Amino acid sequence: METQTHDWHRSPAIGYLIALLAGGLTTLATAPFSLWWLSPVAIGLLYVGIHALTPVQAAIKGWLYGIGLFGSGASWVYVSIHDYGYTGVPLALFLTVLFVMSIALFFAVTFWLYRWLTGPRWAALSFAGAWVLGEVLRTYLFTGFPWLLAGTPQIDSPLAPWAPVGGVYLLSLITALTGTLGVELLHRRWLAALPLAALWLIPMGLPAQWTTASETPTRVSLLQGNLPQLMKWTEEGQQDAITTYTNLTRQQSDDIDLVVWPETALPMLEADARPILERVEDNLPPQAALLTGILQRNSEGRFFNGIVGVGNTEGEYRKEHLVPFGEYLPLESVLRGAVAFFDLPTSFTTAGAPNQPPIKAAGLDIGSAICYEIVYADLVAKRARHTDILLTVSNDTWFGASIGPLQHLQMARLRALENGRYVIRATSNGVTAIANPQGRITARAPQFKMASLTDDIHAMEGYTPFTRTGSWPSWVLATVLVLPGLKRIRSQG
Repeated sequence: METQTHDWHRSPAIGYLIALLAGGLTTLATAPFSLWWLSPVAIGLLYVGIHALTPVQAAIKGWLYGIGLFGSGASWVYVSIHDYGYTGVPLALFLTVLFVMSIALFFAVTFWLYRWLTGPRWAALSFAGAWVLGEVLRTYLFTGFPWLLAGTPQIDSPLAPWAPVGGVYLLSLITALTGTLGVELLHRRWLAALPLAALWLIPMGLPAQWTTASETPTRVSLLQGNLPQLMKWTEEGQQDAITTYTNLTRQQSDDIDLVVWPETALPMLEADARPILERVEDNLPPQAALLTGILQRNSEGRFFNGIVGVGNTEGEYRKEHLVPFGEYLPLESVLRGAVAFFDLPTSFTTAGAPNQPPIKAAGLDIGSAICYEIVYADLVAKRARHTDILLTVSNDTWFGASIGPLQHLQMARLRALENGRYVIRATSNGVTAIANPQGRITARAPQFKMASLTDDIHAMEGYTPFTRTGSWPSWVLATVLVLPGLKRIRSQG
């Protein structure tokens, strides 16, 4: 029996197959499946036998895990490319496969470096630390893709109270340690039980709420037009958007304080939308504000993806972190015109300035994140330091009926928990929702239907530890855990 286990550890072919399987298991850990316990299981499967591999074999194992993960969990990009990017099936499939295989290289690099730099001593710690550093690399290199991080599903697990302490990367670190220490326990290394028990028991003693709610509620209404994306930028689509959102707004009760339209709710430039917004403003209750996502153009001819308001509001926001290909085109001189997908209506957007002041609306200081920005934990934490609530507007129509919008919502929920603030989320066709400071959904509109979602929220005072520091303490901790396993340090000792 021991010989069979020994051989299984050292079979690269079986390890490669298990890596693909582990990628799929990680997707099942995330929304909408939310089998959060599969995330540490997947990492444990990758950890088994890693030191029996050469660095190249470890890189292949990591790459195949990434293919399994993104092939199952992020292949919704096909919907954007084919259904809404005017690209034929063969080319859309090719671009999707290219995307999956390219993003998976982050795991290949992480595993190669880990195996090249470390040995088996203290491996349970060093592998977990390397895992998180790999996630950090994926978050920021080449504009970043912090989607499907190992810690995200833990918002629904007993580990969730760690989120306000150290954010998603601390959750990833604890998830990875659960996987590696669990493997050590299966090998009857009983000492691993102590840190493992601590990681799971400490959350029971952490504060349930780090921030304080104001006594006076704010009544908000999030409008979801559910308009067809392919018609959106046509003359007919523009008129439908005007009619839909003005009528939905007119139907709001007189006690509404804040109305929110989603990202580019009106498919036109702000200059063209202003007369419409001013007519809507005339029908708002005196205390109310309206915020909407809108495409802007400045005096220099640059375009911005922004949020503007009318009524009881002051200021605006311009999206700071843009989506490659969707909002700007890398290597534009080469790619522009080559494929229809590279000529999307908003693929010429300019990034907004960093450190923009918060929008003030309905008596609230509001931290804004447009669409993809909500997945960047530290960007959102920076906004939360100066605001009462968090707002995200999005157009998840690009994802179709895939699991993408549900994953997006899960990450928005985690931002609420990390910062102890309400996150109000207005989308074009779902998932429009409100998450409370514990990351729980308090109100949610049905997907793919026209809807008006109304509920009370509260301005939140105070800061979580994560809001104050951001992710850097978790990054430092991950680095510290890697150090004992480094071959050079061990040989000198």
